[in-house]
Amino acid sequence: MSNSEKSKGLPYNIKEKKDKQAAYRTLIRAELADELFDKILNIIVVEKRYREQTFSAKDLATELQTNTRYVSAVINSRFNMNFSCLINEYRIKEALHRMVDKRYANETIEEISSAVGFSNRQSFYAAFYRIMGETPNSYRKKHLSKKQ
Repeated sequence: MSNSEKSKGLPYNIKEKKDKQAAYRTLIRAELADELFDKILNIIVVEKRYREQTFSAKDLATELQTNTRYVSAVINSRFNMNFSCLINEYRIKEALHRMVDKRYANETIEEISSAVGFSNRQSFYAAFYRIMGETPNSYRKKHLSKKQ
C-alpha cells in the first residue's frame, strides 16, 4: 500500500482507479462492438452468469466465439469499466436487493455474497464498499430499520 493510499484511509485495500489507454480498444468496428455489447448484456444480465463464481472474461469470450481483447474493448468502451468491475456491479445490485427483501431475511451476508457470485467474504466486502461506500452490514441495518 502506497503512502497516498494509507493517507486516504481506504479500507479493504481499495485502490484508486487508474485510466489506461490501449490502442486495440479503438480498433474494433462499431457494428461488431454493438453486436458484442448486446450479446454481453444478454449473457451477463439476462442469463445472470455473474452469479457463477468462476465466470471469467475468457469464458465470456469463448461463449461469444471471439477473443478476450474484443470482449475487453467492448466492455471498456460501452460500460466504461473492466470485466471484473462490470461483474461485481451486477453482483452488488442483486446483493442490495436480497439484503432488504423479506424473502431473503434469513440469509446471512455471507450466504447472500455466495449466492450472487462472490467466492469469499473479503472480495464481497471490498466490492460492496467500493460501490456503496459502506459495509454490507451497515447497509442492511439502515435499510431494514427504514422498513419497520
